[in-house]
Amino acid sequence: MDAVTSFFMPWLQTFFGDNIDWKQVFLIGMTPLFLLAFVIEFAVQKRRKNTASFKLKEIFANLSLGASYQLFEALVWVLFTAAVFSWAYGYRLMDIPVNAWTVVPIYVAVELCFYIYHRSSHRVRWFWTAHVPHHSGQVMNFTTAMRQSLLNAFVGIWIFYIPLCLLGVPPVVVMFCLAVNLAYQYFIHTETIGKLPAWFEAIFNTPSHHRVHHGRNPEYIDKNYGGTLIIFDRLFGTFEPEVAKAEFGITQQINSYNPVVLNLHEAVDMMRDVMAPGPVAQRVKHLIMPPDWEREGHTPIRTWSVTPHSIAIKPKE
Repeated sequence: MDAVTSFFMPWLQTFFGDNIDWKQVFLIGMTPLFLLAFVIEFAVQKRRKNTASFKLKEIFANLSLGASYQLFEALVWVLFTAAVFSWAYGYRLMDIPVNAWTVVPIYVAVELCFYIYHRSSHRVRWFWTAHVPHHSGQVMNFTTAMRQSLLNAFVGIWIFYIPLCLLGVPPVVVMFCLAVNLAYQYFIHTETIGKLPAWFEAIFNTPSHHRVHHGRNPEYIDKNYGGTLIIFDRLFGTFEPEVAKAEFGITQQINSYNPVVLNLHEAVDMMRDVMAPGPVAQRVKHLIMPPDWEREGHTPIRTWSVTPHSIAIKPKE
């Protein structure tokens, strides 16, 4: 182990400096396992003669979005985010030890922060601009988990985890717990796995619960925000069980596989809505209101082609 550490640490410090982004290091290190799981998933579905969820252009878009996300997350960590976390930890209220007694409560606290972030990403358009690429896929397989936005690095989602550092949890621990949380979520982006035992479904987020989260069925929209656990959804009234088959995608379906369009379309539309004529107080609401909010007298701007979900079509080949 020491030999492995001594080999990799100089490389990591060359890129990250003293504040290594262990979240991205962990996720990048997990990538071979992620890809292996995807190969197994495809083999299982092919044996079942059910490969409709494996469209080459969509998979390529997923991988492209994932690569840009990891690159920009790491870059912004080096330039900005690491300093913010270090600053916050410098003003911590206490020193919280990390040991066998505290690791589970810390992890649950990170899960709660993720729940709040995730719910905000659906209900505040500013954050939705960075989350919408993840939901714009119209099929579900493991690579859908990689369908992330480079805007994650810029919209400020780090603010949801700063309270833990102010409380006294070391930033490296917060980031590692978040990495484990995100890695777990990779394996719930699938139609290959049905419902798991009832006790597991009651506590943990599962493929069944997460298919609901990605569904644009009216009863499924804005449900099941949990990362590893489903307990906060049950506690705060956002839980919905999987009954009807989920229809994946977004209510105003973007008709593109282009990673640039997928990354930026909602942000561009949001800013064009903000800049459109009208009272300033109403224009600013486009930043903080839910994505489907409309101001009186203004027609929402769509820069690229979209299709309402009731007649949604697949992007052009």
